[in-house]
Amino acid sequence: MSYKIEINEGIATFTIDRPERMNAVNYEVMDGLEEFLDRVSDDPDVGYAVITGAGDRAFCSGGDLSEFHGMQTAEEAYPMLSRMAGLLYRVATLPMPVIALVNGSAVGGGCEVATACDYRIVSSQAKAGFIQGTLAITTGWGGATLLFEKDGKHDRVFRLLSEANIRTAEQMLEAEWATELYDGSAEEGLAQFLSKMSKIHPSVHRAYKTVAIRKWTADFMRDRMLEESRQCSVLWASDAHHEAVQQFLAKNGK
Repeated sequence: MSYKIEINEGIATFTIDRPERMNAVNYEVMDGLEEFLDRVSDDPDVGYAVITGAGDRAFCSGGDLSEFHGMQTAEEAYPMLSRMAGLLYRVATLPMPVIALVNGSAVGGGCEVATACDYRIVSSQAKAGFIQGTLAITTGWGGATLLFEKDGKHDRVFRLLSEANIRTAEQMLEAEWATELYDGSAEEGLAQFLSKMSKIHPSVHRAYKTVAIRKWTADFMRDRMLEESRQCSVLWASDAHHEAVQQFLAKNGK
């Protein structure tokens, strides 16, 4: 199984469980995320949703190129891209606070997954970056739409995306992408964050989340995320992308 779902004392956790693949997303992970969303969306007893990765090396390394590199055309890539964009829209619009517990590196689509969450609690040892540009594509799961919608300052967001580099946890905190950093274990980091959140009744968190969702709905955020997937699918079909993927796979022995 490529994922785990746990619900304990009001905290629902989805763990991408592919540490040998740096917790890269494949179709089974997508199936699991859909199952998780179906289970928690209407559960009034869930106060917080958490998304994390197994182990301590990676939160998520994005899409599994060893599985997806066979997609050559926009028509082949778009169903995968748009499906994940739809799932991340559902993550973003869950009625309770959603926390990305970034226990290790978050690159490419991994940054998109974390951006869909309300909070990003990041290991001080982690690195992160929207590196899609190094593969001659853009974010394809709606991550840019989410980032521009949530994270404010245009030029700062534009640089995070277009520079396509990997940054330290401290740099991501300075860029205001990370909510806060933690030392020690992921469990300790989450407990520290929730100790502050839990001082306020869950109904208050849900009420404020409703305000955010109302804005995103009015701004047609889901449609814009899917259009982002369409845009990425066109770049996916380019020779530049295919060449970059082949170089990546050769470099990593895949």
